[in-house]
Amino acid sequence: MWNTTSYSLSTNSVTTATPEELTLKLYSGCIRFIKLADKAIVEENIQDKNTNIQKAQDIIRELMVTLNMDYDISHQLMPLYEYMHHQLTQANVKNDPSILKEVQGMVEGFRETWQQVIKANKLQTQAR
Repeated sequence: MWNTTSYSLSTNSVTTATPEELTLKLYSGCIRFIKLADKAIVEENIQDKNTNIQKAQDIIRELMVTLNMDYDISHQLMPLYEYMHHQLTQANVKNDPSILKEVQGMVEGFRETWQQVIKANKLQTQAR
């Protein structure tokens, strides 16, 4: 399971965040760890690369575990999360920054979409 204390999220920011904001934080954290892993590959720091890829994988697993499968979109997201998790393993084994860039782009797309969903929900709530 994902341990928030090991990922530098303050307890207060986690306990006061909505589920939507927590998901956004997970996406942002995943991107951060992928970038750190990419930097570690360039610097040939295998331990940091491995550690940061594993942290990104932990976040992807948390996103998978928390998917509410009652929604059709969740059935579409699960294979994408599985693919990203697999690709992170491949990037780790092959020391391949191009694979990291692919996954980073996917996660950035999810984060951007999620930000738009949060904004739309806030506007809907304010309109009521």
